Amino acid sequence: MRELTITTNADWKTALREAGKRAEKGLTSDAYQGETLNFETPGAFFSQLTGLRWNLINELLGAGKIGVRELARRLNRDVKRVHVDAAALIELGLIEKDERGALSCPFENIHVDMIMSAPKAA
Repeated sequence: MRELTITTNADWKTALREAGKRAEKGLTSDAYQGETLNFETPGAFFSQLTGLRWNLINELLGAGKIGVRELARRLNRDVKRVHVDAAALIELGLIEKDERGALSCPFENIHVDMIMSAPKAA
């Protein structure tokens, strides 16, 4: 069972270090630690993960492999637009495409962890 946590953290170096620590822990304990996708800002998050793209991911969660045309039919959307959104989600690693072009979401759970706080004084 694969799990993804999506975070927003402007300090991408810290986010990368934390992911590295989880990976190291997984290697030493031989236990899956989950996966993380970080965006530097909430704006970057929302520019990539629009409402229509969330609907696409939601339709694929637990659905197995689905062709683009069938997915567009299920979502009541234009095939070309679904293809464009799927390509963006594939690039982010949120969905996968097999050798025949069928799409799937490899994650059983996706958790969004977004925190906004006041800037620190210099």
